[in-house]
Amino acid sequence: MNEISQKFPDPAPDARAALCEICAGDDAMWRHMRDEARAAIAIAPALSNLLSVTVLNRAGLGQAMARRVSMRLGGEALPADAIQDAFLEALAAEPEIVEAFRADLAAIVERDPACGRLIEPLLYFKGLHAIASHRLAHWLWRRGRRDFALYLQSRGSEIFQTDIHPAAPFGRGIFLDHATGLVVGETAAVGDNVSIMQSVTLGGTGKVSGDRHPKVRPGVLIGAGAKILGNIEIGACSRVAAGSVVLQNVPCNVTVTGVPAKVVGPSGCCEPARDMNQLLSDLAYGSFNYAI
Repeated sequence: MNEISQKFPDPAPDARAALCEICAGDDAMWRHMRDEARAAIAIAPALSNLLSVTVLNRAGLGQAMARRVSMRLGGEALPADAIQDAFLEALAAEPEIVEAFRADLAAIVERDPACGRLIEPLLYFKGLHAIASHRLAHWLWRRGRRDFALYLQSRGSEIFQTDIHPAAPFGRGIFLDHATGLVVGETAAVGDNVSIMQSVTLGGTGKVSGDRHPKVRPGVLIGAGAKILGNIEIGACSRVAAGSVVLQNVPCNVTVTGVPAKVVGPSGCCEPARDMNQLLSDLAYGSFNYAI
């Protein structure tokens, strides 16, 4: 072990397990986040304004997320306060959005070994900020406020490097790891507990109109750089290997890889999105099944 890793070790497995347990309780999660914020201020007083405005001066996770994401999205054309007001309106009208925030945060704690505290995704992880921004844009889109929704899509593309059409529905427990380069088309849909790495496209195949984008079912893991194109279905609890180009339906509980992607074996676990195993070394290459 080198000197740097000795000074900054990875979060201990027991500590991360404890965080996952805390995430199971709504009040416990928020209390723990506030305790973490106070501890962070004691170590880095220069961040006291950020931590106070985002966490300590807020009544709960919904308000905290609304404030932090609005701070990042705000600009000359549309100030942060206007975006925050829209967030708070959405949270009041649809409390389920707060539950989605909580599930998304819990997904990061569970699946990202770099996450050692609950406040880290809230403050710094643009994957969480990108999906939170999209949840507001989707709420606005469904209520006919399309220009506001499209502005958030445009601004999110600029700030978070993600381009998610506001019409696309996402389930809960979404983990956008790094998020950079993610593109999601208008008629795409993503189910619960899906993990998506960077530079992924859920796109169309050309100028086809109507329902033309992929449907990703629950539990799926999509590796870095994968391109999934057309009105096709990625079956529940499947793995799409990094760099694959998927052009046809993928069954449940399988692994696909290649250009174009083919089934090469089982998914390797009951829910790849939670397991986050992107290696294919568990598969016997000589027994790859290219029947699909």
